[in-house]
Amino acid sequence: MGIPRAAATAGTNSEALALVRDELELVEQRITEVIHSREQRLTKIADYLINAGGKRVRPAVAMLVFRGCGGGDVTDMVDLSVSLELIHTATLLHDDIIDSNDVRRGQAAAPLEFGVADTLVTGDFLFSRAFEVCGRFEAKVVSWAADSCVQLTEGEIMQGRFRRNPAVAFEDYLEIINRKTASLFAAGSRIAAYLAGMNEADVARFENCGREIGMAFQMIDDVLDIEGDSAKTGKRVGTDLLDGNPSLPIVWGLDLPAVRRAFVSEHVSA
Repeated sequence: MGIPRAAATAGTNSEALALVRDELELVEQRITEVIHSREQRLTKIADYLINAGGKRVRPAVAMLVFRGCGGGDVTDMVDLSVSLELIHTATLLHDDIIDSNDVRRGQAAAPLEFGVADTLVTGDFLFSRAFEVCGRFEAKVVSWAADSCVQLTEGEIMQGRFRRNPAVAFEDYLEIINRKTASLFAAGSRIAAYLAGMNEADVARFENCGREIGMAFQMIDDVLDIEGDSAKTGKRVGTDLLDGNPSLPIVWGLDLPAVRRAFVSEHVSA
């Protein structure tokens, strides 16, 4: 499969990503193996989104933590990274159904290409494969991964609760992205530090580090939804505003003086 175009491009501009380029190649190879199914349509839909690109940020961050902590053999980390990416991909498939997205990673969203029902089932398939891969780890590692998935679902519901809701506060926004985005970064960093042999206190520190990276990543993504280039981001600009999602620019816009707040509020609640 090879590293996706988006990840490869990022890697040429980042010394950090270059440090784990070989490891990310192993992750791509393992993903190809894991998404294979006896039902070819499941493999086709999963491959459709995974091969469309993606930055592989979650596996990269986890692998960098592992290397930074002095980790050696990457066999376990490859499987952890695959699990992270499959969980993330599953959420994208489900998000495209929930949000009725028409574009994802520069191509037609999976529900438009394959139908809602099969896209939904493929998301379930990828969740199942993710835990099949990481199920061989000790119980607490699996529990950490599962907890991040629980937080993902809670974040999705919380976001829906504040969709088109001008009463959303900055604290609400932070909690949404903490659950929906940062939780997976945190879990990956936590497990990576643990697999590298760090003590409990340091594992907790790296978990917090991963969480902060995830929060920052989502904030940047929110800004790109307003000012980004759709040719580079692979999705329409202004989607959050159109859908009324409580993104960073919208939440800050609602905290502006009265005249500008009224403009943002009108468009969010429309």
